[in-house]
Amino acid sequence: MNLAVAQFQPKDGDKAYNLSIIRKLADKAKSNGADLISFHEMSITAYTFTKDLSLEALTVLAEEVPNGQSTQELIAISKALNLPILAGLVEKSDGKIYNTYICVTGDGVVAKYRKIHPFISTYMSAGDQYCVFDLLGWKCGILICYDNNVIENVRATSLLGAELIFAPHVTGCTPSAMPHRGYVADNYWQNRENDPVSLRMEFDGPKGRRWLMRWLPARAYDNGVYYAFTNPIGYDGEHLKNGNSMIIDPYGEVLSEIKSFENDITISKITKEKIQLSGGFRYKNARRPELYKDIIGADHKSDTTPVWMKQDENKH
Repeated sequence: MNLAVAQFQPKDGDKAYNLSIIRKLADKAKSNGADLISFHEMSITAYTFTKDLSLEALTVLAEEVPNGQSTQELIAISKALNLPILAGLVEKSDGKIYNTYICVTGDGVVAKYRKIHPFISTYMSAGDQYCVFDLLGWKCGILICYDNNVIENVRATSLLGAELIFAPHVTGCTPSAMPHRGYVADNYWQNRENDPVSLRMEFDGPKGRRWLMRWLPARAYDNGVYYAFTNPIGYDGEHLKNGNSMIIDPYGEVLSEIKSFENDITISKITKEKIQLSGGFRYKNARRPELYKDIIGADHKSDTTPVWMKQDENKH
């Protein structure tokens, strides 16, 4: 299967614009032989700016799935291109609001996943189930951004049969307790054409790619799955993001990666043969759950607030 992942700079709350970019990049993917394309977290609406929205404003931004206008537009794009598309938006259902990621074809919604560790808005509810679905002869899973940092989520999704995990993100270039993490200064972005090397060093250093490479390949390797990582490039809200959308194989190797500062895609051919040859596949078969099922399943209070949001809280 020829898998495409994308990156682009979204506009806050401008669904028409964001969907127009999704259409352009999906068309580019189709023209270059892709069998499907995946976009980043809340790519239809943009993400970071929602932290400051009131409940009323967030409710206005949210839509029903599958009957909302954005989902129907995404289905129409998919049908016109004969290309499955995965993208994110804000969903409202039964009085609750979710960070939701959907997979559509020209026939409708194939899969819907609600982020189980949302934190960007206090008004967003947490999803309560994993998602594994069939697409083009592959078993696929979805985990949104922070969900991938909790290793049990990846293990559970792979144990449910996922061979390929879509990992839509809005991440990187934010403060952390780790050394050398933090925001990337705006002047690097504004000067990217005259001095691309300095910006690339910021994006590929510990603030961005080097942080991703601490854990992202391990998720694929430990579970013997392919990973489709997507992330915006440029500004999402007031946060500058490093892109680096990439496809990782079950050995934890990067097959292809976007190194552009522009809206762009990359495509890799993925094959099922690698999965059963991978270490992660063997390790899953070697598990002894009787030793740790009560430990891993013990009651625990979840806290997902990232350092940069705690810093914002302290300012107020």
